[in-house]
Amino acid sequence: MNQVLTISCKLKVSESQATKLDATLDAFGQALNWVNQNTPEKIVNAVKLQSLCYYQIRNRFGLSSNLAQQVCRRVAGSRKVAKQKNRPVKAFKGSFVTYDARIFSFREKDWTVSLTTVEGRERFGLAIGNYQRGMLKGSHPKSATLVKRQDGSYYLQICLESKPPKPQGGDKVLGVDLGRTDIAHTQCSAPLTRTEGQHWNGQDITKVRDHFASLRAKLQHKASKGTRSSRRRCRQLLQRLSGRERRFQSWVNHNVSKRIVATAEALSASIALEDLTGIRERTNQQPRNKTERRRSNSWAFHQLRLFIVLRTTQRVIGYKALRSGVKVVFVDPRYTSQTCHRCLHIHSDPDQSYRRGKQFQCGHCGWYGDADFNGAKNIRAPHRWRDQAIGALVNRPGGPWLSCQITGGLLKACALPARVSVG
Repeated sequence: MNQVLTISCKLKVSESQATKLDATLDAFGQALNWVNQNTPEKIVNAVKLQSLCYYQIRNRFGLSSNLAQQVCRRVAGSRKVAKQKNRPVKAFKGSFVTYDARIFSFREKDWTVSLTTVEGRERFGLAIGNYQRGMLKGSHPKSATLVKRQDGSYYLQICLESKPPKPQGGDKVLGVDLGRTDIAHTQCSAPLTRTEGQHWNGQDITKVRDHFASLRAKLQHKASKGTRSSRRRCRQLLQRLSGRERRFQSWVNHNVSKRIVATAEALSASIALEDLTGIRERTNQQPRNKTERRRSNSWAFHQLRLFIVLRTTQRVIGYKALRSGVKVVFVDPRYTSQTCHRCLHIHSDPDQSYRRGKQFQCGHCGWYGDADFNGAKNIRAPHRWRDQAIGALVNRPGGPWLSCQITGGLLKACALPARVSVG
């Protein structure tokens, strides 16, 4: 299975070239909407669309042969996605053009690209940094997407396809506990090292998020009481704030995920993540005030997981983990924060817990320490059995008995302490 990474590169465009790119973007966008409106919605095959409207696209919009084919492919692909979501494709928004190897080429010796426009082939320089140069060096990209941003700059999203390394084996597992107080806390089954046992405090992040929330509340209040022009200005500022907070979240998640994958790669360990599917719906059922509900719902934990590994129902497609050859498994999150990692006990009363905020004190063995440290230990614990399936380590309420469940019903031999039953 190959991995596709997208590299965003800014183009150096002259005034004459900008005119040609604008004409190409405008013609491509009009062609997309014309094909979508004048062909039956049930047609999702690019070849059928091409047979119906190929010559009309070329005559009406002046696109080259390959660009006309790209229009049909884009419409067909969008309809397939919309069909899966049970909704039609209403219109295509934004300025973009898709390219393949026949109408796009990259030249490394002078860091330029060649693109087909409505007025012929043009060559553009790339205004890129060391990261983009390192990714593009020695590559042979076969597809790209041209986009025009709101500030008038032109960017080329170059797709690089590569075969990732084979996931590394071994018995070491890096458990990752996700939360709000600590964005992530890691613990590994390997001996203590400098890179093991990291955590990323979320207090500074909470302050930034509260600052954005306060600004949004003030602008919304002013918009409701102000004049028509002030309401328009407030809407513009709200849109800018939304983009800033979204970029801040992405920046933090990129940094945290990169450190986690680098730690696992350095230790030759797999990564164990909690399967937090549906956690937002479950936590919202608990009685909380408005501020706590906002704080719990606003942070993009799902995005953090996607930056490490993209999971589908059929397979696991890695992002940073796959590129580094690190295997990722998912663990059932039930009772991972309530179970003592040393004696495997939880509180006998289901309504109570040994955890008090950031601290955890076991009432059975007396262990006292950081609650996220304890949770990360429990997350990596099922993999001591060297089972490749998704595991769950739970201690049933009502007694000191450990219950272990392995997806698929497969349980291999494992060393467990006394007075522990497996069911």
